[in-house]
Amino acid sequence: MRFADIIGQEELKRHLTRSVDTGRVSHAQLFTGLAGYGTLALAVAYVQYLCCRHRHDGDSCGECPDCRQIEALAHPDLHLVFPVNKQGKKSGEAMLSDEFLTPFRGLFAERGGYFSPQDWYDRLDLGKTLKGMISAREADEIIRKLSFKSFEADYKVMLVWLPETMNEEASNKILKILEEPWARTVFVLVSEQPDRLLPTILSRTQEVAVPRIAPEVLEQEARNRGIVDPVQARNMARLAGGDLLELGHLVAGESDAVRKEHFDLFCSLMRLSYNDKHLELIGWAEEVAQLSREQQRAFLRNAARLLRESFMLHAGIREIGYLWGEELAFCTKFAPFVGTQNIEPLIAEIERSGAQIAQNGNPTIVFTHFALTVSKMIKHL
Repeated sequence: MRFADIIGQEELKRHLTRSVDTGRVSHAQLFTGLAGYGTLALAVAYVQYLCCRHRHDGDSCGECPDCRQIEALAHPDLHLVFPVNKQGKKSGEAMLSDEFLTPFRGLFAERGGYFSPQDWYDRLDLGKTLKGMISAREADEIIRKLSFKSFEADYKVMLVWLPETMNEEASNKILKILEEPWARTVFVLVSEQPDRLLPTILSRTQEVAVPRIAPEVLEQEARNRGIVDPVQARNMARLAGGDLLELGHLVAGESDAVRKEHFDLFCSLMRLSYNDKHLELIGWAEEVAQLSREQQRAFLRNAARLLRESFMLHAGIREIGYLWGEELAFCTKFAPFVGTQNIEPLIAEIERSGAQIAQNGNPTIVFTHFALTVSKMIKHL
């Protein structure tokens, strides 16, 4: 994968190429950002640039054997680790990434490196509750692989996707390698939730923060995907929130049903909250607990968006909002309940609940507490 294949992120691409060209290659790098920002794709493009022997004009050549092998995620000096699992796993059975390389490479090729953890878990057919993880045995395998000399490239690269799914034992083993790295070995960690990593791992890595994709880039991408109306393309780019995957869902209309479900849950929560219907709020929490964890996190992100839009309406800056239809009608009426006194605590509660869900907290307990806490904050201001 070349940098030219990455949507947007021009400034970050230039930074990454400069670091390689000037020989400032850290032995442990942490790429952070959501999948839709292109975080994994950027990490692979960086590895390809690092290993390409004929790079030029700020990009890898894309033609040499190293480039072709890395693009296929099949280079002998590129080792991949990612969360895995399977239905019907026996107790104590440890899954290794190498056993799932074929479907991972297939998904990467199909999506051009842009896919979410949930997309990967769906490919593994893990269902609603089962999630992938990186085991301590996988960490042992990393140590074994890196103990060999490189085969072809100047560097041996260990690319770990979603290191936050490591258990504590695996994290501690990885930490030892980061403290005493082998020569010409580069760790590239790609994380969506770096706050879940051990502080000692964070302190030993150089962060590469991947930002949201610029709205004008997504607007052009929407047009490239067939959205002719410039207003619709602009609105889709804004609603996507810098996330190419979300833009794809919007363009395909796939988000409509999910978005409507999340909107209905938000409306129900707020109505029950300002009417002090506490028993009904417990029922609401049980309903949300039935969603998959990725859907629960998506609902919380959408709730934060609607709260921020309501706050802008309350502040009298409607012109920078991007609401219409049912969302605009509800948030206009709801705006008097969201102001400077409660917007920050509300967003903080959403972020806290999202973190608890990501850490496999019991969703019924998490959302019951969330609903009752929110109900105390919703008042006519």
